[in-house]
Amino acid sequence: MRSIAIMNQKGGVGKTTSTVNISAALAAAGAKVCVVDLDPQAHATMHLGLNLGDDAKSVYDVLTGKAKIADVRHQAAENLWLIPAHLDMVGAELELASVPGRELILRDELAEDNFPIDYLFIDCPPSLGLFTLNALTAVQDVFVPLQPHYFSLHGFARLVETLEAVTKRLNKSLRLSGILLCMYDGTRLAEEVSQSIADFFGNRAHLPAVCREAVIFETKIRRNIRLAEAPSHGTPIFSYDASSSGAEDYQSLAREIAERFV
Repeated sequence: MRSIAIMNQKGGVGKTTSTVNISAALAAAGAKVCVVDLDPQAHATMHLGLNLGDDAKSVYDVLTGKAKIADVRHQAAENLWLIPAHLDMVGAELELASVPGRELILRDELAEDNFPIDYLFIDCPPSLGLFTLNALTAVQDVFVPLQPHYFSLHGFARLVETLEAVTKRLNKSLRLSGILLCMYDGTRLAEEVSQSIADFFGNRAHLPAVCREAVIFETKIRRNIRLAEAPSHGTPIFSYDASSSGAEDYQSLAREIAERFV
């Protein structure tokens, strides 16, 4: 199994859209995929068409010891499963504040679950708090979606520092493995930011070990209104508009991931 967290502490850069549509594309190609929604906003859960009632179990119940992974797993499509989030996760960080080893809860629960899958994707919240730490201790790889704007680069160094700290203290096998360029519009600014990212990874000998093997995916996710519309219909882009540029881009990206991250 390949386990991947999709994270960026900046919001609105395409984390959930990428998590859902990469997972859906890989599942449609025959891989067995599970998505874990760790964002209290529950956007990945809604994007995959699951509306939880007030009493329904979610990843919140797993983190607080009230349920196992198998108890909350839902099948969202053929070859695609979801561990959903719920809005009641908002209070979970306070609830877990005094729990020893709280950063490792998800890792330990996943280790006990023997459900056979090829890929595990975790959709992280736009923060570097407890939920994101649980994701980073549970996976091997991190993908970072970046919007090609100046402020996307501004927080990237902080993100790398966080990953370095996690590898030293909690998860020695963690690696920043992929950079996704999302909402790409082909402007000169987008090209300049893309070049700055390429320059950052140009001299790998001088990079921190945690990101020395990262690849910048060749597929760029173009800005596309259909990608923004699909979540309101509770479906990945392929069911909503398979002919859109968004569907084309995420299919291409999924093929690239399958080739690089078997």
